[in-house]
Amino acid sequence: MNKVFESTTKKIFLSSWVSVHQAEIDNANVTQLQASHSQPDWKFIRPLRNWLDDLKVSDRQIAHRLCKYIPAQCPFERDVKLFGKVLFHIPPMCKLNPVYEEVVGLRFRAMCYLADECGEDISQYC
Repeated sequence: MNKVFESTTKKIFLSSWVSVHQAEIDNANVTQLQASHSQPDWKFIRPLRNWLDDLKVSDRQIAHRLCKYIPAQCPFERDVKLFGKVLFHIPPMCKLNPVYEEVVGLRFRAMCYLADECGEDISQYC
């Protein structure tokens, strides 16, 4: 399969008048740019992130508390208005939190537990 892929990509590159060597250099540059713009992997936070990912929701009261205290949307995102016109927009700052994805995942697991296991209506948390 690898040979089929290589021959196909060579034909595509040759037919578009781009040399294979130049395309490989461009791909390497794109990979370096993506690596430089990705989020930093803070190793000291990794245990906390793993712990949050591994938490299992198995208590109804705890699930209700998690859904209540973890907001569905970022509470910091705002439109600043004056006389009905938007002056500026404050973007969601939650994305800067290094454990944001894990906390949102925990809230989702709590909502799923309440809906699937307990059979409760979770529309109040949406």
